[in-house]
Amino acid sequence: MNIYQISALGILIVYYAAYIIKLLGQKKKGIHTTQLGRGDKSTHTMIVEKALSKVTVLIEIVSIVFEVSFPVHRFFKIAGILIAAFGTGIFIFAMITMQDSWRAGIPTGDKTRLVTSGIYKVSRNPAFLGFDLVYIGIGTAFLNPVLAFISIVGIVLIHFQILVEESFLAKVFGEEYEIYKQKVGRYFGVINK
Repeated sequence: MNIYQISALGILIVYYAAYIIKLLGQKKKGIHTTQLGRGDKSTHTMIVEKALSKVTVLIEIVSIVFEVSFPVHRFFKIAGILIAAFGTGIFIFAMITMQDSWRAGIPTGDKTRLVTSGIYKVSRNPAFLGFDLVYIGIGTAFLNPVLAFISIVGIVLIHFQILVEESFLAKVFGEEYEIYKQKVGRYFGVINK
């Protein structure tokens, strides 16, 4: 394995380890973090959540470990690794900021609070933004048609998940969420409803 493969795998290990640590910490408190494809949800929501939970890890890891890619210039490998590392940092910061309101999927049976502080002041969906950046970074560093396709599918599924979650948040938090939505962009910056 070369330095790019080791770096990319290290980033993915940190990314998924952070998620698992969060999951175990919340489990000790009786919180069920992973809600993807579970509960009483619409068929559309279940399809999006189940697809999102299946698409990802295996293809990324296979592409990195076996470096099944087109020849990629060193600049793009380094840029991709840095983008993925930045995305992982955003993802972790988003989880930390959410504290015990963090869930993966729509928490139909849980009462959470609307988090608008920290990184949520500049992005309504920083965890998903981080996830997208990991996809983009790994895809840039280890470019191949299968990984590119899976990355695009993953980013589209994340966008659909965001739309489902925003609809859910509007129902649960009402005007408070609508005011927040007017101030902070979906991915980053100011308004991009």
